[in-house]
Amino acid sequence: MSNRPRRPAKPYRRPRRDPVRILAFEALRAVDERDAYANLVLPPLLRKARTAGDLDARDAALATELVYGTLRHQGTYDAIIAECVDRPLRDVDPPVLDVLSLGAHQLLGTRIPTHAAVSATVELARVVLGDGRAKFVNAVLRRIAADDLDGWLDRVAPPYDDDAEEHLGIRHSHPRWVVSALWDALGGGRRGMEELLAADNDRPEVTLVARPGRTTPGELLATVPDAAPGRWSPYAVRLSEGGDPGTLETVQDGRAGVQDEGSQLVALALAAAPLDDGPDASWLDACAGPGGKAALLAALAARRGATLTAGERQHHRARLVARALRGNPGPYQVLTADGTRPPWRDGAFDRVLVDVPCTGLGALRRRPEARWRRRPEDLAGFAPLQRGLLEQALKATRPGGVVGYVTCSPHPAETRAVVDDVLKHTGGAELLDARPLLPDMPGLGDGPDVQLWPHLHHTDAMYLALLRRTG
Repeated sequence: MSNRPRRPAKPYRRPRRDPVRILAFEALRAVDERDAYANLVLPPLLRKARTAGDLDARDAALATELVYGTLRHQGTYDAIIAECVDRPLRDVDPPVLDVLSLGAHQLLGTRIPTHAAVSATVELARVVLGDGRAKFVNAVLRRIAADDLDGWLDRVAPPYDDDAEEHLGIRHSHPRWVVSALWDALGGGRRGMEELLAADNDRPEVTLVARPGRTTPGELLATVPDAAPGRWSPYAVRLSEGGDPGTLETVQDGRAGVQDEGSQLVALALAAAPLDDGPDASWLDACAGPGGKAALLAALAARRGATLTAGERQHHRARLVARALRGNPGPYQVLTADGTRPPWRDGAFDRVLVDVPCTGLGALRRRPEARWRRRPEDLAGFAPLQRGLLEQALKATRPGGVVGYVTCSPHPAETRAVVDDVLKHTGGAELLDARPLLPDMPGLGDGPDVQLWPHLHHTDAMYLALLRRTG
């Protein structure tokens, strides 16, 4: 037996609590466990932490980057992590995978030094997972840290010539079926697809709409620091990076709202579409929640002496619409109503907007987690609802009136296929060319409908078809 004295055991060191990374982990768990959206979960977590004095503005910015960066690049990081663990990825506990993904983003997607990224993530693992699993996290992160992002992508993504969709999907963190669907909608070759997928992973600008009759873009530009005019909408104002619209008085009192320029443009196009004779006094937003487009339409209607009716099937969303419309200078009404079984009579409206529920593939910049939740079979679930809403919208429109069919998805099954099918089976309507109603915008295609794109227009991928009822 050896007589050498034993080394004294190292005293246990309590893990250091890092408020930034703990908050980011909590947000990711909410997204995973509750199917929450980061853009809804993160702001209250940040407000609570800042109120408690746990975070300053710089910490809040880092937490936001960690959450959104991890979610946007989840597919890429999953492929890399899978190469660094000794089991199928599905067998890694979800909380452990969230910590590993946060670490991978710090190592491969930020300028945080390698040693700091590893040590901070291991400390997080000790706090939220325990010492045992923290050792596993440490081992995996050190394998990830052995190469940079480009090196890993060369290893985990198949060559483009062998499998173009899988190559693009892993490099740009999109499910294969989404890559395929977007490619069908966009057309063209590799360059355009690379630009579109990369744009989906960019941080979107925050854009305000100056609601007519209540404020002007000039007033917003004069009062909002470092703001800039919108690119396309005459009512749009873009905030500087990091600007918080919730702190602006004009947003708090409803004179302005947060609204992507694509959403502004489709509402403006409907308002500007030519009618065939008759009145222009009664407008309808048939799927109005949460109220952004309805608020803009109501303000535009008021300028012409018209009335907006806003219908929303879900009562809690109808309350959001009512809040958005509060203070509108003209008459309006908000109804809790199902647009497929509406309470309004046929032919009652001159202009109708139907912004249908969809997969949301056009807003992946804002809701990056949606790309991993949606499945191809979801399209079949939305299709009957989309067709039913468009059919009822046409019935609600008087002869000579116009319907705007809108969806925040470029998927052909949710756009042209719906419009073509309804026109084929219902008759009594014709397509209008929407392109002249979005003046000075490039890349609007062959028409008559319009598809906007993040990489071409810096908007969400909104789709618009304008239909005039003929009989």
